[in-house]
Amino acid sequence: MSTSKILVSGASIAGPALVRWLGRNGFDVTVVEKAPALRPGGQAVDFKGRTHRDVLDRMGILDDVRARQTPRTDWRMVDARDRVRAVIPGEFVGGDLEVLRGDLAAVLHEHTARDAEYVFGDEIVGATETTDGVQVAFAHRPSERFDLVVGADGVHSAVRRLAFGPEEQLVESLGYCYAVADAAAPLDGLETRRPDGRAVAYGYNEPGRLALLGGQKAPSLFVFRAPGGGAPYDRHDAASQRAFLEAAFAGAGWRVPAALDAVRRADDLYLDALARTRMTSFTRGRFALVGDSGHANTLGGFGTGLSLVAAYVLAGELVAARGDHETAFAAYDRRMRKPTRVARTGNAGPFLAPPTNARIRMRDRTFTTRWMYRSMLWMTDVFATDTSVPAYALR
Repeated sequence: MSTSKILVSGASIAGPALVRWLGRNGFDVTVVEKAPALRPGGQAVDFKGRTHRDVLDRMGILDDVRARQTPRTDWRMVDARDRVRAVIPGEFVGGDLEVLRGDLAAVLHEHTARDAEYVFGDEIVGATETTDGVQVAFAHRPSERFDLVVGADGVHSAVRRLAFGPEEQLVESLGYCYAVADAAAPLDGLETRRPDGRAVAYGYNEPGRLALLGGQKAPSLFVFRAPGGGAPYDRHDAASQRAFLEAAFAGAGWRVPAALDAVRRADDLYLDALARTRMTSFTRGRFALVGDSGHANTLGGFGTGLSLVAAYVLAGELVAARGDHETAFAAYDRRMRKPTRVARTGNAGPFLAPPTNARIRMRDRTFTTRWMYRSMLWMTDVFATDTSVPAYALR
């Protein structure tokens, strides 16, 4: 193979998924991850449609993921007096198969630990492309030359910034922010588990705001309108994030004040803008992007499955081209243009936190009308299923 030594940045989902294919098909792979270890827990992620299931099956992890899947969780949308206005079924919010992000990462790492060298607690700080490779500088280890560098490091990708340009030129804020917190949900007196085993979460809307408490997506999830992309807050400072969240939900009713009080005591809070990339090409020179670094759409519902599809396609094209990265990258860009279209167009903000009371009622009515709900389920399956993804000859 003309290119065999590959560096992957990111050890969460997309990176190990790529390792699963490259490491067993003749490539020497190193994965560098800024975090000191795999991150456990996290919000739930899901897979939808035949394409996602086929890739999980080909990877050999479908049974392990199913063994760790979360219970179906219905969202009961309530008013300030806990009266149910609508129920968003678990089949809609959790897809065909839902699992905690940390559990999925653990499965992927378990299946790929022998297929690459994993380096935790380090990161890429510089990269210079030459005629025969990329010279990469790290925060802690000595610099090293690689044939290719792949960014699988999320919506705020360092690889994308180094190879493609500043984030503000490639990532578009959708006018909403979201926060997830590992905080105990104040749901005293409410049913959180049905007799049939299904879990129950509770959502409360005011115009431009959603508080979702309980369930599997996150113990506490907040979505809110934030004109201008959500500034000012410091994405790396928990105190700044908490202050911004509390200001966004000032005066909110229902159980929101108690939920915010629990967030103040929580050890884990993550807040960011809902964003999507503007990219239609995910390669440049000897650099490529997979997962959210290339085709993010925060809370859009397709990101995790799309990450696994992208990893499979990129590896498949590299193997088919016998390591000729120019041929493989051109084919990867061409094949991923259609599957990533939903990521370039969707915005979950107005659905989760409708801007007016009328829009809230309209959203809720969708789930009280059988034919409208079935139409939405059909559409999500269509968006997630792509018959153009080839069956690559991979080990």
